[in-house]
Amino acid sequence: MSFRIRKAAVLGSGVMGSGIAAHLANVGIPTLLLDIVPKELTEKEKSKGLTLEDREVRNRNTQEALKKLFKQKPAPLTSKKNINLITAGNLEDDLDQLKDVDWIIEVVVENLEVKKKVFEQIDQYRKDGSIISSNTSGISVEAMSEGRSEDFQKHFLGTHFFNPPRYLKLLEVIPTKKTDPKVLEFIKTFGEDVLGKGVVVAKDTPNFIANRIGTYGLLIAVREMLKGGYSIGEVDSITGTLIGRPKSATFRTLDVVGLDTFIHVANNVYELVEGEEKKVFEVPDFMKRMHEKGWLGSKSGQGFYVKKGKEILELNPETFEYEPRKKFKTPGLEMAKQEQGTKGKMKALMYSDDPAGKLLWSITAPVLTISAELLGEIADDIVAIDQAMKWGFGWELGPFETWDAIGVEKSVAKMEQEGIEVPGWVKSMIENGHSSFYKENEGIEHYYSNGEYKEVTKNPKVIDLKLLKKQGKVLKKNSGASVIDVGDGVLLLEFHSKNNAIGFDIIQMLNYAIEETEKNYKGLIIGNQGKNFCVGANIALILMAAQDDDIFEVDMVVRQFQQAMMKIKYSEKPVVAAPFGMTLGGGSEVCLPADHIQASMETYMGLVETGVGLIPGGGGNKELYIKTLKSMADGVEFDLQQVANKVFETIAMAKVSTSAEEAAENNFLNHADGISINGDHLIFDAKQAVLALHEQGYKPPVREKIPVTGETGYATLLLGAEAMKLSGYISEHDMKIAKKLAYVIAGGKVPYGTTVDEQYLLDLEREAFLSLVAEPKSQQRMQHMLVKGKPLRN
Repeated sequence: MSFRIRKAAVLGSGVMGSGIAAHLANVGIPTLLLDIVPKELTEKEKSKGLTLEDREVRNRNTQEALKKLFKQKPAPLTSKKNINLITAGNLEDDLDQLKDVDWIIEVVVENLEVKKKVFEQIDQYRKDGSIISSNTSGISVEAMSEGRSEDFQKHFLGTHFFNPPRYLKLLEVIPTKKTDPKVLEFIKTFGEDVLGKGVVVAKDTPNFIANRIGTYGLLIAVREMLKGGYSIGEVDSITGTLIGRPKSATFRTLDVVGLDTFIHVANNVYELVEGEEKKVFEVPDFMKRMHEKGWLGSKSGQGFYVKKGKEILELNPETFEYEPRKKFKTPGLEMAKQEQGTKGKMKALMYSDDPAGKLLWSITAPVLTISAELLGEIADDIVAIDQAMKWGFGWELGPFETWDAIGVEKSVAKMEQEGIEVPGWVKSMIENGHSSFYKENEGIEHYYSNGEYKEVTKNPKVIDLKLLKKQGKVLKKNSGASVIDVGDGVLLLEFHSKNNAIGFDIIQMLNYAIEETEKNYKGLIIGNQGKNFCVGANIALILMAAQDDDIFEVDMVVRQFQQAMMKIKYSEKPVVAAPFGMTLGGGSEVCLPADHIQASMETYMGLVETGVGLIPGGGGNKELYIKTLKSMADGVEFDLQQVANKVFETIAMAKVSTSAEEAAENNFLNHADGISINGDHLIFDAKQAVLALHEQGYKPPVREKIPVTGETGYATLLLGAEAMKLSGYISEHDMKIAKKLAYVIAGGKVPYGTTVDEQYLLDLEREAFLSLVAEPKSQQRMQHMLVKGKPLRN
């Protein structure tokens, strides 16, 4: 039997339920959102003369949940219009609509009896063959389905999303003994390919994988803090980015999650496990006291930290007073920070006699051993455990990858010396001559399992650039970029400069990549797998030249950048850009002239140069204007001035999209461009786009003349800017930038409707850019951005 999800229903409209409904809407699935019927009227409802029988009252919970989606940050919806795919209802009047639904997701209160009652109702209304799942974070999935029909049980499983569902990658899928294997396989594939998740199959055990180990690790950190007399801030200073964890580290993470939620998760495990693990999951008294006081974290305004004015204070667990935040400052820690990469930093610190190193070891070692001990109980292999921690908790390295990073043999010897019990299978692995949990063979990753190494199974849509480089697929590289053969006659240009900022080195490799593609390949992808696609041009390089009054060098850089962008546009072979994350300034300018943009759903695109006192210099103004022109429907009359106004506003206000969908609404993408829901599939999808263009007999675009608004358009553009200046919203220097930008977008001193060529617009753009670079206030803005990482308003 084949499955299709054409419509879904989410039962429970709390933060998690509404978030799941929003994510389903983001991927285009119409979703019914149901919740309980209120038992009492609000004062507002009474004043309107409503009764408990009115639909407006009965749907109040879901309607309010939908309104909150617009206010939540980060935004659950990739576009506000996606709200139209969610239908509000209630669990009394609308259960009969479940007969039209292909997937029903239960997200009600974490209470087994309540869930069983809901499933009893679902069983009466659902159609045979529809999939039902629970988003429980720890209740037995097996127990929930007891007493249900045979068809229900065959199609039932756990699907544990992590909050917020749009952003957190992990989806734990938990089958029962009666779940049809085809249902499990379908949901796994659907989760990866349609929902964009990293799917891990977990066992039906307390808190599954990520919460079981993650909560254990957090409580170990609390235990070691109390035992060693460390402060909350000191623990956080070594358990964040230093070791490849989120910058929220330990206690800031607890503040974000909410102490009430954390205690619920910890108690859930505490009630169901035995021995040493049970002791760890007993919530410390000071945290219980915090809970009683309502100090739950961000949601209550104070928790382990509190903000007083501009200062952040940390809680002293003994005095219950808030004190100035402390951080570890030790020689060993400073030396470790100099090491390259997370692995180097951890290894350097973990074995030192440094106080910070000793604390880090005492926090890390128990997490490694419990992960090994739980293998087989919570998951079938080490890969699932590592992936769950990386995708669910944002760890750069999973437990077994961490163990490899610090050295398995050396760490086990230290553990045994300290009386830490190491699981037998780990010791047997070492005794049999295997010194790591993972190893590579001819560029293919393998993991240790039951005495042998097995190949890590990956979705065929995942193309790993690191592995391709290890397999010798690099044609050429320099300090800023590499050209990689990704197979099937397709090349890829990978940026790897600091922050992927564009400089001479990247421009040089871009020129080489296009020339090599035109000679020997079907097409080129511009993409990478760094933290962000590209944060823009190298403004440090531009600033240094400007401060030396070397405008000739700046002119040369801008000319070369513009010429490279034109090579992308008019290459004899198709060029596909694959942006993701921050795609700012020059990053957007690289994408706009490409034949096709294949963007990750989480792509934050914008021409932000005004923030550093400049305007786009690599053709971005021109390309966004052309893309906006081409977004106008064929044969429909439109106002050229409105096009210019929209482009001017987007660039002048340095608008950055909060998703690829919003980038399309800002005309950075058009209807022919693509959006990849799963970021791991982005390079694969871009490659398919290259091959499709090649198969269609690709021909480069014809050079066309571009209509501009000219002098009258320039005057119109400045009217709005003048009003903002008179109102005090923008400074004198902002106005100077606005004038330059308006002149470029209007096409200079020509009559309205004049058609001009691209080089003319590029020359205008370059001249404006060079004049602004020479401005002292623009240089101040560039300097401030480089030093402080945020715009200066001067």
